[in-house]
Amino acid sequence: MLSSGRVCRAYAGDVAEIEVWRQFDHDPRSPANASLRASDRDRAVIETVLADAFAEGRITRTEYDERTGAALSSRTLGELVPLVEDLPVACAPRSGTGDLHEQAVRKWEADRREALLGLIGLSALLWTIWAATTWGGFPWPLFPMGFALMNLARIVVNKRDIVEEHTRRLEKKQQKEQERQLRRRPDEF
Repeated sequence: MLSSGRVCRAYAGDVAEIEVWRQFDHDPRSPANASLRASDRDRAVIETVLADAFAEGRITRTEYDERTGAALSSRTLGELVPLVEDLPVACAPRSGTGDLHEQAVRKWEADRREALLGLIGLSALLWTIWAATTWGGFPWPLFPMGFALMNLARIVVNKRDIVEEHTRRLEKKQQKEQERQLRRRPDEF
């Protein structure tokens, strides 16, 4: 459901939480992004959150006017966060180091799931072929299944190393993105 055309609402139980942070190109809550220049679109997202909070009775008219003025005059993403941090806008996770670790764990889980499904699918296919062609003969599907099983075991046993590697890749990617942003708009700093 869209509220004011800009802010998505996600429901967790009976409590409506405003999901805002995904509307930014760079999460303003992340310390790495706090010094980046805010765009008009970034300011508009914050203004919409403030308008919703005023309409819901969470802030007074005076607070709304003060915060909206501060949003319009803000220069960096970091200046926008304090304007809404006491409002229910935090349903999306921060893009800090913890979030990168969580993303890396989800990537490892996807790798593990893919290896498991590969083992199951390969096994079903090979045993079907074996049953149709050489029933009662040498159980040759055990060999390819062994390799698929070794891959799955490697992923499970090396979880910590794989997650650390995924985290390093995500950090490197985030750093390159920040450098690209700084190179794209050097005249604004």
